[in-house]
Amino acid sequence: MEDEPPQTPLQQLARWLAPRDYRLTRWLVLRLLGVVYTFAFLGLLFQGLPLLGSHGLTPIGAYLDRLHDAGVGFWQLPTLFHASASDAMIRALAVIGLVLSVACVAGYANLPSLLILWAIYGSFERVGQMWFSFGWEIQLLETGLLCAFLAHPWDPRPLAARAPPATAVVLLRWLAIRIMLGAGLIKLRGDHCWTELTCLDSHFETQPIPSPLSAGFHHMPHWVHAAGVVANHVVEVVLPWFAFGPRRLRLVAATGMIGFQLVLIASGNLAFLNWLTLVPCLALLDDDALLRLSPRRAAAWLRARLTSEHARLPHRVACYVLAALVFVKSFDVIANLASHDQQMNASYDRLELVNTYGAFGSVGRERHELVIEGTLDADPDHATWSAYELPCKPGALDRRPCLLGPYHMRLDWLIWFAAMAPKPHDAWVLHLVWKLLDGDRGVRELIATDPFDGVAPRWVRIRRFAYHLQSYGDDTWWTRDHEQLWLPPQSLESADLKAVLADYGWPSPTQR
Repeated sequence: MEDEPPQTPLQQLARWLAPRDYRLTRWLVLRLLGVVYTFAFLGLLFQGLPLLGSHGLTPIGAYLDRLHDAGVGFWQLPTLFHASASDAMIRALAVIGLVLSVACVAGYANLPSLLILWAIYGSFERVGQMWFSFGWEIQLLETGLLCAFLAHPWDPRPLAARAPPATAVVLLRWLAIRIMLGAGLIKLRGDHCWTELTCLDSHFETQPIPSPLSAGFHHMPHWVHAAGVVANHVVEVVLPWFAFGPRRLRLVAATGMIGFQLVLIASGNLAFLNWLTLVPCLALLDDDALLRLSPRRAAAWLRARLTSEHARLPHRVACYVLAALVFVKSFDVIANLASHDQQMNASYDRLELVNTYGAFGSVGRERHELVIEGTLDADPDHATWSAYELPCKPGALDRRPCLLGPYHMRLDWLIWFAAMAPKPHDAWVLHLVWKLLDGDRGVRELIATDPFDGVAPRWVRIRRFAYHLQSYGDDTWWTRDHEQLWLPPQSLESADLKAVLADYGWPSPTQR
């Protein structure tokens, strides 16, 4: 083994905060990041054109045209789509991102490949409009950038390559602290049910997309839900303070935070939020801890492949520069965490380098769902209506909830938000209705069940219900009541639909 060179003060500080080896930790972190990126780009490959394409619900081209008219250019909104917002560009970037993501899962990941993934996903995020308005979008960008510097500058072999700089590990731990504290504090300052220990009485039923296990969680007794809220506060408010503490406390924090995310993954479908949050939480582990968790033969095999070479000076210097940038930009984040007017998810620069996070500051007490229906009859007042079904949004009462993993169903999520309002207020909903009336083939890619097999209906309406999650063994998964006509019957001649297309510069529909 080579003698280690004398350490600089910054290097000594980083080694004090992260004093052990992290080659195996890096391997695990990058593989999981690759999984998240893979599902994120799969979503863009399958949903990108229906949502953002030239004939999508909110086309990138029309969005950029409005921004360009307002004087917004590349420096104000850094995205590759300034060069071209064509469908071919959307598809090409999604494919490139998917290929690099799968390579990351397979073991090929270095600084350049991860920077390309960061740049491509950032290009989508900045023009994705409401479809990318979730906190985990900027969290993926920040996590992806930090992991790029955790990776080797050129060698893609995470076990054989030189060790990651301790500074990169420290930055990931600082991210884990901010994610957890942000989520915990926003709850304590938000909905009073978090202090009354009642939030989980309704959360599993009212969350955006329940999973098959959500019914079991929902129908647990109140004392279990109350204990779950207490555990939530311990994990999100107390344990993050141990991330830079003594090793045993740090491992306790890692166990609690990782276990908490796994429970959230099992109890619902929160897209890739919890999978992504696991990435910086894994940085609280070190190689010794991971080797102790591995079977004896596997541990011996891994030890034989872990190199003893430390990161070279240019790599360490690059991480120091990044750390200095994160340090400066963290002041706004800390001020937000300390504020009684704490923002839930926000970025403080155009590249979303250092952000503040939070989730479920409030919890709904009742679940509302929109049921989109069409008819082929000429008279809507005396018509037979049939319902469209989205892939995972509750609709038909006997449909089993989905199990999605890290996959993000963006239209299903936005429909969940839209249903919170007692009447329509989102222009994209009216555009969706127009496309159904026009028989648009692209929008049908976002729908699981088309009752008309591609034939355009004459009228479309939307009803709103309160949905209730049933116990296992009941005849249906859901019951519903409190019916409301949320959007009256609309046709292609409806003035409101035409006005929305004109106001947003969205392209005219295809010919029926």
